[in-house]
Amino acid sequence: MIPRLITPLLHRQLSRYPAVALLGARQAGLTTLARTLGGYYCNLGNPQERQRLDIEWDERVATDQLLILDEIGNTPELIARLRSVIEQNPQRKGRFLLVGSMQPADLATGRTPIDHMGTCQLTPLLASELSVEQWDPLWQTGGYPGGTQAFPNWQQDYLSLMAQGELPDRGLTARPTVTERLFRMLAAVHGQPWNASQVGKSLGVSYHTANSYVDFLERSYLIRRLPVYTANTRKRLVKSAKVYWRDSGLLHALLGLTGDLRDQPWVGASWEGWIIEQILGHLQSTGQPHQAHYLRTSDQKEIDLVLEYRGELWALEIKLTSAPDLNDLKRLADTARLINADRIALISRTRDPLPGAKAASLNLAILLDELTPT
Repeated sequence: MIPRLITPLLHRQLSRYPAVALLGARQAGLTTLARTLGGYYCNLGNPQERQRLDIEWDERVATDQLLILDEIGNTPELIARLRSVIEQNPQRKGRFLLVGSMQPADLATGRTPIDHMGTCQLTPLLASELSVEQWDPLWQTGGYPGGTQAFPNWQQDYLSLMAQGELPDRGLTARPTVTERLFRMLAAVHGQPWNASQVGKSLGVSYHTANSYVDFLERSYLIRRLPVYTANTRKRLVKSAKVYWRDSGLLHALLGLTGDLRDQPWVGASWEGWIIEQILGHLQSTGQPHQAHYLRTSDQKEIDLVLEYRGELWALEIKLTSAPDLNDLKRLADTARLINADRIALISRTRDPLPGAKAASLNLAILLDELTPT
């Protein structure tokens, strides 16, 4: 098993809270990671295991052993029982690990379904969990452990399973054929501002329904919406969030990748989304508070990633090149003045980085080093 970057954070959360929710996309490695912690494991998706837990409940919650409840989304009624147990003794830490592949609606609004509960989000494999030599294959096939050796068949089967079974079972009201069309549309607009009216019209649904579908996919950890940075500026700003597929392998399967990835007309958008996911996944997995946005003005000045981190405002431009043009860094610096950015960085595949306290030309490896807590 590849050591997961999130493991120290998961242990810290269990030492701080009676219950911790370990959430992430289906087949990202949630169960594998949870079972490395020891404790008593129960798959709530299995009726026999669920029944046994019901019979043994009082015995299980009375011990000091960690109780791992996998597929927690299958038994929402269990939340009330957990809440009652925790409220009796909120000082006891590390009692329950709740594992699920759907973000509860409460968490989407900043609340937790149980008081005194911590959260951790597991991503598919990240670049910072692999050697640099493995990064290009990771970009091409994505980070799902099962999909790295079977691209694109594994990814196509996964998307079909999600559209036809998993998502409807969790409550998505779209017909599977509509969901599959939505998947392809989201791949076509990867890295572009989200236009619910346009997509809804193509699907034959309302603006609000299209938004609700994407909300659902976001809560299922398939899609990321990157909001606009709304700083005070005299420039008129594009106001719609950008939409990205979180896993590059799923994106490439939807776009029908054949041949060399770098020959594809959409390769720049793919690279941009992959870099953003590596940065944000790294910060999230190491438990570092941050806020992520992008900026685009009506006259097409843009910052790919605006990062609020460690009390500073970072402006990051992402370029798929091994020989970055320093004029790009100058243009980024001009745009970054609109938001008074503290740090400016051009992120590329360069082997000749130019570090700097204020402005820098970096590759992903150096940036991740800078974002790693000491």
